Amino acid sequence: MFAIFKKEIHQFFSSITGYVAIILFLLANGLFLFVFPDTSLLDMGYADLDGLFELAPMIFLLLIPAITMRSLSDEFKSGTMELLSTKPITWWQIVMGKFGACVLIVLIALVPTIVYYLAISALAAGGSQLDNGAIIGSYIGLCLLGGTFTAIGIWASSLTTNAVVAFLVAIFTCYIFYNGFDALSKVPVFSGGADYYLQMAGIRYHYNSISRGVVDSRDIIYFFSVTGLMLYLTKISLQRKIWQG
Repeated sequence: MFAIFKKEIHQFFSSITGYVAIILFLLANGLFLFVFPDTSLLDMGYADLDGLFELAPMIFLLLIPAITMRSLSDEFKSGTMELLSTKPITWWQIVMGKFGACVLIVLIALVPTIVYYLAISALAAGGSQLDNGAIIGSYIGLCLLGGTFTAIGIWASSLTTNAVVAFLVAIFTCYIFYNGFDALSKVPVFSGGADYYLQMAGIRYHYNSISRGVVDSRDIIYFFSVTGLMLYLTKISLQRKIWQG
């Protein structure tokens, strides 16, 4: 499992694609948060990082599928998955090795955003303090969101040998999980009861809840449950493809 983990990390950073994905993530955040006037934190009039935590999930929708799209699709395309299946490792070890490596890459992409916190703290009016509780909660929410999106991306990569198809499937599925249920809850036919449960079924509801600075066990359980479900589906997908092959 650790060998798969190291191989995935090395493969990602051995090509320019990995560096470009992380640089574009940070560049997009920087432009939206400090340059573009409609979203600039400098024009808000008060010191907080709400803009970052509202924007990051949307950028994750592109970044994480780009990180995960080749993780399993390339293994099938090159024929190395059949070789892996003959080694003394379990399906779960294969899946978790890939998942762990992709999550680490996502966390590496998040680390430089601490500079935004330091910059806003330095620019805050004398004596004023940032809401550190909400910021810590938001970072926890981003890490959980990144893990869930990564599990979805790994699953999408297990469905096909085409990395571009895996990328598109991952984007669509992540968007449905993040925004789809929330949008569906606003349909008039669901108002008056079902709308609340539809909102709770989506990622956005739980991410926003954690971002308020209150880390509720129900939100943690939700993220872990969705992540576990997608990883289980990935394992089933791998087994089916090998057996059919």
